[in-house]
Amino acid sequence: MSHEKHRFSLNNGFVVKQKGHKGFTQIHTAVCTCIYPPIVLMFSLTPPQLFGSKKDGVKQAEIQGLLKYGWHTEAMVLTAIRGELVVIPVEWSWLTLSRVLFSRQEVMKWNGWGYSDSRFLFNKKGQAEFTGRRYRLSGMVLPSLKDWFESTFGASLQHKSPATATLNASAVPFPSLNEAFLQDLKSTGIPFSHEAEDRVFRAHGHCLHEIFALREGKFGRVPDLVVWPNCHEDVVKTVDLACRHNVCLIPYGGGTSVSSALECPPDETRCIVSLDTSQMSRILWIDEKNLTAHVEAGIVGQDLERLLNESGYCTGHEPDSMEFSSLGGWVATRASGMKKNVYGNIEDLVVHIKMVCPRGVVEKSCQGPRVSIGPDIHHFIMGSEGTLGVVTEVTIKIRPMPEYQKYGSVVFPNFEQGVACLREVAKQRCAPASIRLMDNAQFQFGHALKPQVSSIFTSFLDGLKKFYITKFKGFDPHHLCVATLLFEGDRERVLQHEKQVYDIAAKFGGLAAGEDNGQRGYMLTFVIAYLRDLGMDYYVIGESFETSVPWDRVLDLCRNVKERIVRECRERGVQFPPLATCRCVCVSLSLTLTLREALDRRDLEHISAEELGRRGGPFPDVTS
Repeated sequence: MSHEKHRFSLNNGFVVKQKGHKGFTQIHTAVCTCIYPPIVLMFSLTPPQLFGSKKDGVKQAEIQGLLKYGWHTEAMVLTAIRGELVVIPVEWSWLTLSRVLFSRQEVMKWNGWGYSDSRFLFNKKGQAEFTGRRYRLSGMVLPSLKDWFESTFGASLQHKSPATATLNASAVPFPSLNEAFLQDLKSTGIPFSHEAEDRVFRAHGHCLHEIFALREGKFGRVPDLVVWPNCHEDVVKTVDLACRHNVCLIPYGGGTSVSSALECPPDETRCIVSLDTSQMSRILWIDEKNLTAHVEAGIVGQDLERLLNESGYCTGHEPDSMEFSSLGGWVATRASGMKKNVYGNIEDLVVHIKMVCPRGVVEKSCQGPRVSIGPDIHHFIMGSEGTLGVVTEVTIKIRPMPEYQKYGSVVFPNFEQGVACLREVAKQRCAPASIRLMDNAQFQFGHALKPQVSSIFTSFLDGLKKFYITKFKGFDPHHLCVATLLFEGDRERVLQHEKQVYDIAAKFGGLAAGEDNGQRGYMLTFVIAYLRDLGMDYYVIGESFETSVPWDRVLDLCRNVKERIVRECRERGVQFPPLATCRCVCVSLSLTLTLREALDRRDLEHISAEELGRRGGPFPDVTS
């Protein structure tokens, strides 16, 4: 009997435990894990709607009957979102269902960013809106986005290039399986799949060229098999089998890679296996005395923070991709977060790492806060992008949840004065948890994303603020820039800190622009990545890069990279000028590049990276 993992389209689940068996765990959204699952009933409906739904083909009497008799049966029954009842023999005791959602592709796009129900679009009235219910911007109309979009890029809503709607399984290369590896894998009980949808979903990250190819329905080399280890020991077994049978492994965390690390080499003839760590998502222990937590590496950022918050703690690590990226991915990519000024980068948070390599398990023999000998093995692991092994468990520093949180924003006459202010904030070592300076082009972009106001009074206030800044204070709307702020800590210290930062800003011509603008700017971070998909619907492509650079080169780097992109586009005959924007984050720099007509899509990345290197920045991270 095949031990392949069978994938179900599930939104919510409800666990029913058979008498005499253990191992059931119910987690938050009611989607469950079964370590030893003799009987499980799962529903696609929310808990209040569980019983009596004709949609799922399960009658109320049938469910109550099964519950009443304690499931004395030799089958496990599941209901799928497509309305099918699937009966699975109890002998399949190896079956593992997810703590989060077992099939990510059921809730996430296979050829774009984020959740399937969340996207920017232009409705029938030609108005832009953001769909879904997951974000503050969800369900809102954005009245200025259409005009900004058309005027900036020369785009037309009449000329659309929609993405391939559904994945054509027949277009996916047939898997090249290593039968000896497969047979040994079956004996371990580790779930696996070679279905086209599972393989394609884990065959890419979110670089521009990767997403563009998927939108066109083009598939290069993809993994031949996907495996779902449930714990560290499962990873050890999988790596051992891969070495024994000469099989390639690609670790897969949250799939947000922007370094092409998930791409399969096109000329690789050996069997390629994607090792998906999503089932390894438990907090194994919390040490409240030493303020550390030992966590499995497959947990995604938002789940890690939520579970820690339930115990009164947090990590404070918030990369832009924290909704989807995993702890192991943060370690493997040496990640940085939006609140690094207070909480640090991932290298500042890591206490201990356990990684499975071809030659065995690599980890330190102690978890002391510091050792004087070197080299530090953690510095080999962090940033290795999965090339050395699979990170399975991480001990990280945690903190009590902040007592008080306050957003803010400052508007400056120009980008130069804004950068000078950030330099002074860094010099005085008083940077808030997050401080991010946007240039004028990015400010105009953010303004275009402002939702429709709900009242005449609100509209009047917005107009009054604009009049005060541009007319009374004399700020040129084509040069001003904005910094968003986030303060965290105990209330007294936050208020004192806030005053210090605003006093520094005033010395550089900065004006306080309100808490609402700061919060909106911070939250936009999580939805901006969805805009690239909207752009590609109308022949507009975009990419962003992050790098770090000495303070004395910030302005030169911004200016020169923008000029280089404009020059390259002009020389290559691109009809519409590109939009290049900059954002300064105290210790790093982000550049966003968007253009109406394409160079070769990889050229956009390579040209920008080359210019960044020439101007003193390291090779950048390419971020979605």
